[in-house]
Amino acid sequence: MALESHHKHHKLHFLLVPFLCPGHLIPMVDIARLLVNHGAFVTIVTTPLHATRINPLIDTVNASKLRIQVVQFEISVLEFGLPEGCESLELVPSRELIRNFMVALSKLQTPIEELIEKNKKKKEPTPISCILVDKFNYWMENVAMKFQIPRLIFDGTSCMNLVVLHNLFKSKVYENVQESNPIIVVPNLPHRIELTKSQLPLELNPEARDLRDFDEKIRTSQESAYGVVINSFEELELEYVKEYKKVKGNKVWCIGPVSLSCNNDVGQRGNKSKIGIDSCMKFLDSWPPNSVVYVCLGSLNNLALAQFQELALALESCNFPFIWVMKEDDSLKKWLQESGFEERTKERGLIIHGWAPQVLIFSHNAIGVFLTHCGWNSTLEAICGGVPMITWPMFADQFFNEKLVVQILGIGEKLGSEIAIPLGKQENYGASVKRERIVEAIEKVIGDGDGENKKKEERRESVGKLAELAKKSMELGGSSYLNMKILLEDMERLTFGKPYHSS
Repeated sequence: MALESHHKHHKLHFLLVPFLCPGHLIPMVDIARLLVNHGAFVTIVTTPLHATRINPLIDTVNASKLRIQVVQFEISVLEFGLPEGCESLELVPSRELIRNFMVALSKLQTPIEELIEKNKKKKEPTPISCILVDKFNYWMENVAMKFQIPRLIFDGTSCMNLVVLHNLFKSKVYENVQESNPIIVVPNLPHRIELTKSQLPLELNPEARDLRDFDEKIRTSQESAYGVVINSFEELELEYVKEYKKVKGNKVWCIGPVSLSCNNDVGQRGNKSKIGIDSCMKFLDSWPPNSVVYVCLGSLNNLALAQFQELALALESCNFPFIWVMKEDDSLKKWLQESGFEERTKERGLIIHGWAPQVLIFSHNAIGVFLTHCGWNSTLEAICGGVPMITWPMFADQFFNEKLVVQILGIGEKLGSEIAIPLGKQENYGASVKRERIVEAIEKVIGDGDGENKKKEERRESVGKLAELAKKSMELGGSSYLNMKILLEDMERLTFGKPYHSS
């Protein structure tokens, strides 16, 4: 893939401040690779735990004479009532402690300010000229203002999600929902998007009131940023890109899918996999094309035990080979062993506890369908792999991503999840999706039923075309490639052409 830019931005030095959670950190590291491919210098701020996760990927970049440095800062988690080593959102043991984690994370502000001060005095690399920060790190607004450095927000969701959210906040249609008619129609969109109050994202969901003050800080800090960097590509959601550019005065750059920046290093993205890549590929090699069900519900989702059992029994009864990636959880492992599930399915099932080389898995032609929570990274990675989806959204932007995948793009089958389940409250909801429905959805996407064949082929053909468009967007002259170039030229003009004034 041709990622080198003819125009080198040697003076630009980006400070990247990711949110500490795999789904936010990994795309930020991919963006770092893209930036250095275009000639910029990058400093990534993280903690010791995350540094061990990303260093192998950074090392492959730096070995090719490109320029990324990782700066590690400790977070005093014990001081905030968090268990030792709790440096990542998915490790926070209960919902009540998410607040503590967010406050602990904000304490990185002081060492980051000291880093910028120190960097100003050094000649090599050049002083930090731009901050790219995950939207959840709202406190970085203060840092950018203090040093008068342009701040770009990295939003790990789609333009569609951002337009829907903007229109919901602006219209307040969710405030007038009647019990007799619980449907909310989001106004002023290119498509008719309906949802219920219980499917609203965290910022608006009554079930997530306990963290509303953080949502408000995150939202207001975004308003003063110079612009927004999006992990998407224009051909995927062009109407929503146009709408969001109207909202943001054109300061929106779609530079994705950033996972395509990895080329041959996809196996090294994120944590070290619990299973060897070779054994994973060997398992896939033993099955025919489009026959394997790949199940992964994200690094943050904990299914209630009753729901976990329904999913397990569905995979067992559908008789298709499967790869199931699940979180490290002793109680779930115990059930898998004691119930005999692992033993009964060992010939056609591969269970991965923890991290899996997902991008690599999607590149294998044996994968027939992806059962997904509709997190944006996973959705994009499946599209890049040309893999149709079965959608099981749980919270945040996931219900909107489902609308994009099923309703607008026509590349997925909806499982029928109706209620957003806030992080850490899974046990309150039990088994809302039954095994029969899971089996039925799998059959519809990769089964042999005559009635579904035309729809199956259409889905696969549509997602295959999108995979091609995704690759082209990242290549020399593609839309995402050009957007990265325009972004860097804008930053160069802003930083070196005239003084930067924060809005």
